[in-house]
Amino acid sequence: MSLEAPAPRPADAPGRLAWGAMFLLAALVSVYALLALFLPALRSPIIRDRLLTMPLALGMHLAASAIALVAGALQHNRVIRDRHRPLHRTLGRVYVAAVTIGGAAALVLATASVGGLVTHIAFALLGVLWMASTLIAFRHVRAGRIERHRAWMLRSYALTLAAVTLRIYLPLSLAAGLPYESSYQAIAWLCWVPNLVVVEWVVLRPRHA
Repeated sequence: MSLEAPAPRPADAPGRLAWGAMFLLAALVSVYALLALFLPALRSPIIRDRLLTMPLALGMHLAASAIALVAGALQHNRVIRDRHRPLHRTLGRVYVAAVTIGGAAALVLATASVGGLVTHIAFALLGVLWMASTLIAFRHVRAGRIERHRAWMLRSYALTLAAVTLRIYLPLSLAAGLPYESSYQAIAWLCWVPNLVVVEWVVLRPRHA
């Protein structure tokens, strides 16, 4: 009988690649949000208009969402989560604060979103679910329910990534020549509902799968 310690588990290469791609997209959108906030030349017409009508709400949303994108991605890094617990906890607090601020600002911005009532409801519901899932995740970790915490953090970050998927669908719809307003109404839902569906499949599937 061998008394040698078991060999370490091989690195999950597909998982690392998936996380790397997610982090890259999140970082790019985060950088764009901050640049658009501080560099007028990079602002889209919608951002320019909202800065005139709702400067505080837009500024809070762009800055907080940029932080949430990066902090949330780092929260899902296995090395940080397993080997650097103090950093993981600090990033978690930063993420919760960023989502709370960004989500509250999103509720204000939703009242003036392009596309009318359809998009108002979509973005308002996104903001509510974003904050709610994050606060539920925070309550679970405070109570020591780690598995539930991780499941709700997956849901929360799926909603955070709506900022990424929105910016994937919009150029595609423009390239396809679709009418802007009607496509934007659909994208207001498509940017986050499929994300949640995928996460629910991950969370609810049997463990052996």
